Amino acid sequence: MAVDLFESVTECGCAAKVPAQELAGMLRGVVPTSPAVLVGPDTLDDAGVYRLSDEQCLVQTVDFFPPVARDPEDYGRIAAANALSDVYAMGGKPLTALAVVCFPSKLVREGVLHAVTRGAVEKLREAGCVLLGGHSVLDPQAKFGLSVTGVIHPGALLTNARARPGDVLVLTKPLGTGVTIMAIRAGMARAEQERVANRSMASLNAKAAELARRCGAVCATDITGFGLLGHAMQLARASGVALEIGIDGVPLLDGALGFAEQGLLSAAAYTNRDYVGDAVLFDDDVPLPSRDLLFDPQTSGGLLICCPPARASELIGWARDELSTSCGVVGRVDEAAGTQLISVRRRAFVPGDDKPGYERLR
Repeated sequence: MAVDLFESVTECGCAAKVPAQELAGMLRGVVPTSPAVLVGPDTLDDAGVYRLSDEQCLVQTVDFFPPVARDPEDYGRIAAANALSDVYAMGGKPLTALAVVCFPSKLVREGVLHAVTRGAVEKLREAGCVLLGGHSVLDPQAKFGLSVTGVIHPGALLTNARARPGDVLVLTKPLGTGVTIMAIRAGMARAEQERVANRSMASLNAKAAELARRCGAVCATDITGFGLLGHAMQLARASGVALEIGIDGVPLLDGALGFAEQGLLSAAAYTNRDYVGDAVLFDDDVPLPSRDLLFDPQTSGGLLICCPPARASELIGWARDELSTSCGVVGRVDEAAGTQLISVRRRAFVPGDDKPGYERLR
C-alpha cells in the first residue's frame, strides 16, 4: 500500500527546527573546557570539531527531522544527505553514522521505516560512510536522521568564522525547498517541481566541499533551517564581517518565487525573520516575495562558500560543470560596519572584467 508521509506530520524537514533565537539562547554560556575543541557551540557552526592529533580531527554532528517527502525512500535519502552536509560544510570526510529513529508503530509494522532506512543507506554508500547502528523509539510523529562522525586535517578545516573582506559568496544549491514543500502539501506544485526539489535535497554536498577546497576557501556554511539570511548572519557574526547579497543572483527552484508570491510560507520563515531582525537592511526595490525566500527554511540546502576573489570565476566554472544542482554568485564579504551585518540589493553580482575574479554590480 502506498504511503504519503506528509499525511502523518504537522511540520516538515528543517522547518521543524527549534527557532534560532531560542536555540542561540540555550547554547549561550556553554563553553567547552577542553583545548582540543577547535569548533564548539559558540559560533553556531555546522558541526563540532575535536583535535585528536596534529594530523587529525574528529568532525561530529547530529541531524534529524520529520518527513520532507511523500515517499519513504526519498525521505531517507534527503535525511542522510542533510546530516552528511554538516561534515562536508566543515571540509571533512564522513566515516560512520548512527541512525536516530522516532517512528509510529503502525509505520514500523508496514515496512515504512525499512524503506526510509534503505534510502538513507543508499546515500551513505554514495558518501563512503558506514551505518554502524543507532537508536529507535516509538513516537506518534515520524522523525529520522543520523549522527555522523567524520575526520579532517586541522589545516584543511572550513568554518563559518573565517570569512575575509573581498571574498565572493557562492551558493551551490537553489533556494526554495520550504515554499515548495508547502506547495506540494497544498496540491499546488507540479509533479516535476516536486521531483526536482527532492533531487536537489537528496544531492550530497561532497562535490561542493571539494570545490571549496580547490579554490582555496577557508570559510563555508550550509544553508538549512534558518534560511539563507539566518545562516549568513551567523557567518558574519562569527567572522566579524558584513555581507552584501544581490537577490537577482540567488538561484531558485522552479516555481519557488511564484509560491512565495502566493504566501506559501511556513511558520519557521517568520521566526527566521525575527531572528535576523535589524541585522539586515533591504533596498527599497527588493520585492517582498524575494525577501521572503531569503528567510525560507531550507532542508538539505547548498553550501555558502566564501571564495577568494581571484578564484571566483574558476569556482563558478567548476560548479556549473561539476555540480548536479544550479549555483550562483549571491554576494560578497565587506568590512564590518556596526550592527547591520547584511545588506540586500536587487542587482546580481557578476564577474568583473576590471578586477578578474572579483564581483561588481551589474
